Amino acid sequence: MKYVVLVPDGAADRPLEGHGGLTPLEAARTPNMDFIAREGICGTAVTVPEGMPAGSDVANYSLLGYDPREFYSGRGPLEAASMGIELEPEQVAFRCNLVTEKEDVLADYSAGHITTPEARELIHALSERLDDAFTAFHPGVGYRHLLVLKGLKHLEDRCHPPHDVVGREIEGILPEGPGASRLNALMRLSRRILSEHPVNKRREAQGLPAANLIWPWGQGRTPSLPTFQEKYGLRGAIITAVDLLKGLGKLAGLEVVDVPGATGYYDTDYAAKAAYARECLRRLDLVYIHVEAPDEAGHEGNWQEKVTAIERVDELILGSLLDETVRSGEEFAFLLAPDHPTPLEVRTHVPDPVPFAIYFPQAVPDKCKAFNEKAVREGSFQGHAGWKLMEQLMGKAGGIRAGSSM
Repeated sequence: MKYVVLVPDGAADRPLEGHGGLTPLEAARTPNMDFIAREGICGTAVTVPEGMPAGSDVANYSLLGYDPREFYSGRGPLEAASMGIELEPEQVAFRCNLVTEKEDVLADYSAGHITTPEARELIHALSERLDDAFTAFHPGVGYRHLLVLKGLKHLEDRCHPPHDVVGREIEGILPEGPGASRLNALMRLSRRILSEHPVNKRREAQGLPAANLIWPWGQGRTPSLPTFQEKYGLRGAIITAVDLLKGLGKLAGLEVVDVPGATGYYDTDYAAKAAYARECLRRLDLVYIHVEAPDEAGHEGNWQEKVTAIERVDELILGSLLDETVRSGEEFAFLLAPDHPTPLEVRTHVPDPVPFAIYFPQAVPDKCKAFNEKAVREGSFQGHAGWKLMEQLMGKAGGIRAGSSM
């Protein structure tokens, strides 16, 4: 048996009055997702346990089969692992966005989705001026970077995810806590350095948002995970353009596959992701495919881009992989689930349950006929713990094949 986990990040949503009371998943044309749901077993899953942050880090711990209440230790260390940065015992890793500040307001959490080459110039400029024995900047991809600070007091700092506070005055959303004075000082210094940088001068001349401020958040220390092979006895790979997912995959012992053209945005190469997934399945037991584009559309409140991203995942990734199963004649099992909802009306992650569908040979379908938030209410399982889905996919926990409660 081969296994495919497909995660359209943030694809789940809430009904929108301006679009006939539909969600993007309901409005999108998704014949392949609907096939998985119609021929498989469906329901809703809680990927963000109560009281935990509704982030892709927590939610993907769940979908990879790790209970985040046991293993989660922050977003920053996952990105550090992706970059090959080993944290020392006294170091804390923060996710560090390049953002746009305008008239003392956080105007854009991604600085207009600044390009990676531009962002690297800016991070290198910060590193040259601000790195010391206690501080280190590391360039990532697009607007997503890393700040490593020495001092465990920073674990207690309270920082807002920037995509949650767009449009608010900076002064009211600055970090707080025992290490906050250092963080706030670095933010002030970054504003001075970045505002005068040639990259931002060019962007402003072109009418683009300036990446004129850093925004640290999501701090933590390196978690200790059993490998995926130790936990499930399978060799697997992860395909994603997002550093935190690469880091989580690396810590789980999965092969991290870099796909040319995978950007983590609307222009990502969906077909290339499918091609690399097919190659992985010829060598390995499982491939975990994460697609960021629907989440980005949710953060931007962009209905059409979210619908389009979902349709591209359906056609270019899932459709391609279903074709592969028919051609190969080998048995495949699929788990299809967003990690969390990113509703267009609120433009941020919420901890609502997500729809899921599991398909495997000889599945006895339930009453669900399509893959969307409303249709899966006809499925067999509601409010299931998200971290148990991986076991169910593999039949490890029993029950799902017989149609009994999870």
